[in-house]
Amino acid sequence: MKICLLTEGSYPYVVGGVSSWCQMLIQGLPQHDFYIYSIGAESKDRGAFKYKIPSNVKGVQEEFLDEILNQYSNCMKENILNAEEKNAIYELIIGGLPLNIKKLASIFRNRRRFASSLDIFMSSDFFDVIQRVYMEKYSYLPFTDFFWTIRSMLLPLLYLLQQDLPEADVYHSVATGYCGVIGAMAAEIYHKPFMITEHGIYSREREVEIIKSDWAKGDFKSVWIQYFYNLAKLSYATADRVYTLFEHNAEIEQDLGCNPQKIGIVPNGVHMERFAEIGELQKHDGPLTIGAVVRVVPIKDIVTLLRAFFLFKEEFPDARLIVMGGYGEDKEYYDLCQQTVAMLGITNVEFTGSVNIVEYLPQIDLMVLSSISEGQPLAVLEGFAAHRPFVTTDVGCCRELIYGDSSDNLGAAGTIVAPMDFESMAQEMIRLGKDFELRRQMGNTGYERTKRGYTYEHFIDSYRKIYQMYEQEA
Repeated sequence: MKICLLTEGSYPYVVGGVSSWCQMLIQGLPQHDFYIYSIGAESKDRGAFKYKIPSNVKGVQEEFLDEILNQYSNCMKENILNAEEKNAIYELIIGGLPLNIKKLASIFRNRRRFASSLDIFMSSDFFDVIQRVYMEKYSYLPFTDFFWTIRSMLLPLLYLLQQDLPEADVYHSVATGYCGVIGAMAAEIYHKPFMITEHGIYSREREVEIIKSDWAKGDFKSVWIQYFYNLAKLSYATADRVYTLFEHNAEIEQDLGCNPQKIGIVPNGVHMERFAEIGELQKHDGPLTIGAVVRVVPIKDIVTLLRAFFLFKEEFPDARLIVMGGYGEDKEYYDLCQQTVAMLGITNVEFTGSVNIVEYLPQIDLMVLSSISEGQPLAVLEGFAAHRPFVTTDVGCCRELIYGDSSDNLGAAGTIVAPMDFESMAQEMIRLGKDFELRRQMGNTGYERTKRGYTYEHFIDSYRKIYQMYEQEA
């Protein structure tokens, strides 16, 4: 069976998280052929894969959003959309209404009508749609700014919808954003099933990013946020099945409009044997070492971790912090982290870049995850597999991983704090830093919890059965 795996801003250009999940899925199911449809930001990344592509990957289609800049349209066009087509674009922008993927396909896949996605934008029909949305919902905003915001918002999606779409037996998207809509479109064109595995809640993650961003100004933030919720609704509505990693995510998906009958739960899994040589936590006379397995990007909120570590060192002056993860993805944020270290005068902080964490985990006494958004972080499961306790923020599945679900009586594998609360994070780090036996017990609890419910074998067997179900239905 040929499976088209649709990714966005992750595999195969970024290490960790969703990318690690993709690599494990492909490697664990060698009986299936995979085709990767990957959406990236900048074409300079073309071919710059961070993973060795498995032999059962039969092709990688790379689409980059900056290639939109090469688009052009000759002139203003008149009356190129009929009333039904204009209404489909209106519904895509306005939200709150069922979106018709068939109608969107009829507009954007007809290259005899539109050689470029800009042809639609350079039409009086598109202007009429924008004007209608503006008068109904956004008349308090400056119209010119609103027009260019909507244009900037829609252009990436319309550009992607016009590109070649691979033919496959199943379309499997790892998010509900652009790649979710592309998966829905391909499934509609080729009359094949479409499924989603949602790790974090894509629309909420975009909301957090937009609220904190500088590029979206004032009330225009709400316009962008609503748009990404609209994309999520379209993805949910068109998918045959929607899988997520834990119960709370499933509840959020229902709240966002996904039919609960479509939703299934498949937890992440880790290779326990990879960490087999790392035993339980050992007492030692050296300085305490804090570890974080994390990409250095804003959503991981490394600045809060650094501020917490600054306070931690007031109690443990010789303590070390090792941040294990790539720092080339967002140079500006990495520079901010280095500036924070210098400004606070923090010593013994190491940013390793991408490394084999198995070589570093034996020296770690306590792990910390400071993210402001997560799904079910593999970093926590990998730390648990190495018998390491955690302080995490209360995001995604972290509470369930730390304390267990309703059927779990193993106890705490660490502790959680509110996102961005560096003082509480420091307090918990200090409390655990002072109590070796508590850290050891928590580390062993995390190990046992992972062994019982979060193994690679369980993860792969679940998706093997899911794909077999599609084969039988076909």
